[in-house]
Amino acid sequence: MRIAIAIAMLLHGTAHLVGFAESWQWATTDRAPFKTTVLGGRLDLGMPGIRIAGSLWLLAALAFGLVAAGAMMNAAWWVAMAMPTAVASLVLSVVWWPEARVGVAVNAVLIAVLVVGRYLGFI
Repeated sequence: MRIAIAIAMLLHGTAHLVGFAESWQWATTDRAPFKTTVLGGRLDLGMPGIRIAGSLWLLAALAFGLVAAGAMMNAAWWVAMAMPTAVASLVLSVVWWPEARVGVAVNAVLIAVLVVGRYLGFI
């Protein structure tokens, strides 16, 4: 279970790099076009704001990578760090709705697995 969670977190963290690359105009796609707005276009952060916000995507990717490495090594701290990382990612995904709607679902599943796994003693 721990290894499966680690792989899922590593893959999800990699997906966060899209938000970072898009906000810094390093890469754009039809699903992630460059824009300076969040919250479904309701809030315009401007260029400096979107780059700061985009850096949060990079920070989340790094956090997921760290948690995945900790889980793979069965480090004592990985479970304590996994939940705040998934919750922060969920917040980012909600702010970037609707483009990050898949991230909302993935984070919800990760959070549920962490809660249930902890409750049942699998992690």
